[in-house]
Amino acid sequence: MSIEVGSIVVGEVTGITNFGAFVELESGETGLVHISEVANTYVKDISNFLKEGDEVKVKVINVDDDGKIGLSIKQLEDPDDRIDHAPEMSFDEKMERFLKQSSERQQDLKSREAKNGGSSN
Repeated sequence: MSIEVGSIVVGEVTGITNFGAFVELESGETGLVHISEVANTYVKDISNFLKEGDEVKVKVINVDDDGKIGLSIKQLEDPDDRIDHAPEMSFDEKMERFLKQSSERQQDLKSREAKNGGSSN
């Protein structure tokens, strides 16, 4: 069976690494779901999402000339389901936040300098 980019196939997770999960497809070929293609949210530890032996539905996103198959789980999900969207902020709100954080950092540096007996210049 030839694996085509864009096709949706089922496979079994055969290995977990810190950079992704290896999935054996029904065709017997093995592909990789990179950690960035696991879910529509930040994935720090892939084992929180997948385990060896899990059956997963994946989308083929690329097939290299050397036969390596790139897979995605998140591209099957609705991007609007992403759970960690940052709230939309206007430019003015972002600038106000930046200035507040900057001021707090400067104040912290000044207090550390005072505790350490003055400037090291």
